[in-house]
Amino acid sequence: MRLALFNKGRLGLVDGDDLVDVTDQLAGADTAGPAGMLQRYIETTADGQTVRLELAGRPRIPLAEAALQAPLPRPGKIIGAPVNYLDHKAEMEYTTSVADLGVFLKANTSVIGPGEDILLPYSDKRTDQEGELGIVIGRTAAHVSAEDALDYVFGYTCVLDITVRSGEDRSTRKSFDTFTPLGPWIVTADEIPDPDTLDLRCDVGGTTRQRTNTADLIFGVRELIAYTSSVMTLHPGDVIATGTPAGVGPLSHGDRVVVDIEKVGRLEVGVDGSRAIPYDQRPGNRSR
Repeated sequence: MRLALFNKGRLGLVDGDDLVDVTDQLAGADTAGPAGMLQRYIETTADGQTVRLELAGRPRIPLAEAALQAPLPRPGKIIGAPVNYLDHKAEMEYTTSVADLGVFLKANTSVIGPGEDILLPYSDKRTDQEGELGIVIGRTAAHVSAEDALDYVFGYTCVLDITVRSGEDRSTRKSFDTFTPLGPWIVTADEIPDPDTLDLRCDVGGTTRQRTNTADLIFGVRELIAYTSSVMTLHPGDVIATGTPAGVGPLSHGDRVVVDIEKVGRLEVGVDGSRAIPYDQRPGNRSR
């Protein structure tokens, strides 16, 4: 299944070129809160309840006319895997990789959805795109083995891990509001038996910057879940961004950024630099 949020929080199932509105089939639709209806669905299925989504007789909306939102507008955790492709390690001249660095956290308030804009914070600091496969956790996971790791996955989505190239800690540089575009939907795990064989492409301004296959990950999906769950308990709806390949580069006002992942989907967002400020005018700068 491809499950999406649309039109102010409605839950939809993608069926061909249509979205089928299945909101009313999920208990608690009126109390989903900021985490959204898809989070409610994931939590319900994690508890072992069967939620059968019927399509017959349900309202249909053409996908082209639906206002898609981030499928998980407020995930419990967003976890990133730094330097998880060897070619990205080489281009950035890093001496370490995910195996040395571990994982990091991003603010869940950094999430935006399809068609929204990344807001550039600084006019004189480079802000880069990083296209990535996102893993959505389906049930509580702590100290799981790599062999069992896929049993804890609800599904997959496209992620952009936007990054300011400045001197702050990685979590700060990646946690600005709008710095985690997510979507356009979540594809359930049964649709993707092997997530370590997916083609990924990221375009900026109509030019392809990144092209890879997830087979080239240093920590593949299974190993990444196993490692992360050895550090922190993962809960339903948590998102792991698996890392970015070579080809990261600066974003400019007016750019369109597209991540396209085989079997998962195509996420497109804009870039707005109209409110960017000089770096030395940031709050807390003591060098002024």
